[in-house]
Parts: sequence; structure tokens; C-alpha cells
Amino acid sequence: MAICGAHTTTSLHSPCTTVSNTGCFQQKQVIFFTSNRRSGRRHGGARTFFQVSCSVEKPVIIGLAADSGCGKSTFMRRLTSVFGGAAEPPKGGNPDSNTLISDTTTVICLDDYHSLDRNGRKEKGVTALDPRANNFDLMYEQVKAIKEGLTSLLDPPEVIRPPKIFVIEGLHPMFDERVRDLLDFSIYLDISDDVKFAWKIQRDMAERGHSLESIKASIEARKPDFDAFIDPQKQYADAVIEVLPTQLIPDDNEGKVLRVKLIMKEGVKNFNPVYLFDEGSSITWVPCGRKLTCSYPGIKFAYGPDTYYGHEVSVLEMDGQFDRLDELIYVESHLSNLSTKFYGEVTQQMLKHADFPGSNNGTGLFQTIIGLKIRDLYEQIVAERAGAPAEAAKV
Repeated sequence: MAICGAHTTTSLHSPCTTVSNTGCFQQKQVIFFTSNRRSGRRHGGARTFFQVSCSVEKPVIIGLAADSGCGKSTFMRRLTSVFGGAAEPPKGGNPDSNTLISDTTTVICLDDYHSLDRNGRKEKGVTALDPRANNFDLMYEQVKAIKEGLTSLLDPPEVIRPPKIFVIEGLHPMFDERVRDLLDFSIYLDISDDVKFAWKIQRDMAERGHSLESIKASIEARKPDFDAFIDPQKQYADAVIEVLPTQLIPDDNEGKVLRVKLIMKEGVKNFNPVYLFDEGSSITWVPCGRKLTCSYPGIKFAYGPDTYYGHEVSVLEMDGQFDRLDELIYVESHLSNLSTKFYGEVTQQMLKHADFPGSNNGTGLFQTIIGLKIRDLYEQIVAERAGAPAEAAKV
């Protein structure tokens, strides 16, 4: 067992790196400024983290963007389940942590990069969606450090060691070009205004006793910043899960039956879009019948090529909901490029988390599929990295 010594230094300037040879391996340390997001004031404390380059596997970086209350947490639970192990907060750390760590995956919430707390935002007249309320320099520095295989600290102190899969989720993972360029894959959860409004009414009126007027006021207050800073990020995403009102029920406004689209960008390295029946064709499919139980209003699938913000995409759509998840295997058998390890893995994952929100409709189905595609992307990247030294050795 090799042992490498460590030393620390402190700097009050911009990010710096010190490298020293300890006799066995090279050691690298990076020090960053920190910001006190709870008080809304910057302070001069240094953020210290280091890497010992003892064959550290560099993580694959995933970005997930969405507005608040749009299903990011549920998606992360599905994703970490695909890789195995339960996702839990860091042991012995901040009990209020937003960070989740599993055997292979670490998920951090970008709320940790708010540079202003609620009082600070109120004083300056900005929302959490406004870039001025977020520290993008620190976000870039720390995500870059993790991508390079360094161990990082969050505030309050949480040690974040490089995992196999590192996910940044929140309002702005694709807003800053520097951070965006670090991502190996990106997803945007796009919930339409009608569905978002229906969900918020169900939650805030039924569970929290809010009035309809206060809910409308809250949504309208956030909308300008959402339209300016959050929504435009979907043009950069490699995959978009778009949630819309159903077209199977005329004039539906309850938001209980959903039409969900999985929009997959063509030409993304290590990512082959899923297709229904025949790749590149335009298809409409109503699978209800002997092999799939469908109560009113039924289920309808569609698939075909399209363009999205100037990019060629493939779009898979599901309208309606499943009555019996075990019958999902029938639908799964007609989908290709799922990146499953065995026949029925999508159905197995859906049954495993049948109590998760969206498990009976396209949101849960497409989140599960993207989780499997990310696993496949990770395995391809690891194989490429392993092959590169081997090819170099042949030269």
C-alpha cells in the first residue's frame, strides 16, 4: 500500500495550484475563495481541497436543469438507482445538506452556490433565478476541480471526492458557458405552464392551505426571471423531457393525465437516441388491447424526427398513463436503443420505484430511460479512456 504525504498552503488570490513530489506520486492542491451564502457577504476564508494522483478515475459530469418543483429530486433517485446503491447525504456532515452520495454517484444541488440568502435577495430585489444571486465563478472552479479528479469542499464544509458519476442539478447548470463546457451530458426538465400551474395548485392548496390568488401571484412573480434565465438553457440540453397537458381529454386542466415528450439531440457523442419500431420513421401507435390494459383515456405513443432550436432531434412521445406497470414490458419490447443490460430492465426499474411520482406515465418512463442511457454513456467514456493509454503504449 503506497502512502503519499500531504501539505497545505493558503492563498487569498485567484485559484492557484501547487504541485509537489512526495517520493511516490505527484500531489496537487487547489485553493479557492469561498462565499458565505447564508449571510450574503463574501469573506476571505480559503476553500482548500487536494488530489493525490494515485490513479484517480476522473468523473463523468452530468447537468440537470429545471425550475423548482419540477421533479429533479425524483429523477436523481431514479438515476442513482440505475447505478446501484441508495443515495444518502454525506455521513457526519451538514444535516441540512442537499448533497446525495451513492456507491457510484454524487449529486450536488446548485442552491449551494447562491451568493445571497432570502434576506439578501430581498434587499437587492432579485430572485434566486437571477444570475446575480449566484456565484458562477465558484461553481465553475469546483466543478472543474471535480472533473479533474480533485477532492472539493462545499459550504458548509462537505468533502466531495471524485465519484464515477457527478451530477449538478438545479436552476443554472447550463447557464454559464464555462460550466456548460464541462458537462459530458445534459438534461432539461421542461414542464409547461399549464401543468406547472395545475401541480402547484394541487400541492399548495391541498397540502399547504394557500389561496388560488397567492399561488397565481407567486407564479407570475417568478415568470420573468424564469423566461430570461432558466428556460433558454433547454436549447443546450442533449435531452429534454417536456411535460404537457394531455390531448386525449378535451379541455383537460387537472394535470393528472400527461403528454410527455423525450426530445433527444442527434449527433451527441456516446448517445444514440431511443426509437420506436423503425429508426427515423414517423410513427403513431395506440398499444391498448390484449397486451396492455388501458382505462380511459387510453395511451398513445408517437415517434419521429424533428428540429429543436436548430438541432436535428428524435422525439418519442407518450400520452396517457399505465394501469399496470408489469405490462410495460410490452411497450419496452417495441423500443430500441434503450441501453439495457437485459430484456425487461426498464420495466424492472419502473416496478422497483412504482411509488415514485410519475411512475404511471411518460415522466417516469423517460427518466428511467435517460438513466440507462447515462449509464451507457459512462461506460463508453470509461472504455475510451482505458483505450487511449493502451493505444499510446503501442506507438
